[in-house]
Amino acid sequence: MWNIQRLFTRHAREIDRFLRRRGHTPETAADLTQDTFLRVLATPPAENATNSNPRAYLFQVSRSLSSNHRRRERLIETMDVDGDEAMRVPDPTPSPEAIVYSRQCLQQTRHALDELPARTRRAFEMHRLGERTLAEVAQELGISTTRSWALIREAYQHLLVRVGEL
Repeated sequence: MWNIQRLFTRHAREIDRFLRRRGHTPETAADLTQDTFLRVLATPPAENATNSNPRAYLFQVSRSLSSNHRRRERLIETMDVDGDEAMRVPDPTPSPEAIVYSRQCLQQTRHALDELPARTRRAFEMHRLGERTLAEVAQELGISTTRSWALIREAYQHLLVRVGEL
């Protein structure tokens, strides 16, 4: 078994420099260096592996992580933002008023669902919440597909009247 602490002490700077030479920013190189050692710690090479050179194995892992990082960068568009710009980005956390309003809407919806006949409610929940098709709802309830659609439509209409547009 390899001594990760000793390997880190011996090779971390070297791997970081290697990743910077591959064009990574200092921050990304530091992250990838750390990820290299985490990967080796989490999944060390097999005992019977032909690679008994820890340094070469570390560089192989870091090269693979670097390539994966580059691939992800090509797929995801990013842009650098300075501190002032970052402060102008709206906080996605809902306001306390929005939270209260959402809870009230949920409560109204619960009450409206409770007012439905049991089979209508079950058909609606299976279709809308359980993501089942009309045919699956019909089969489970032992009714025709047309009747299952009628029950679900009745539930939608009831909710729209009681709660408003969803």
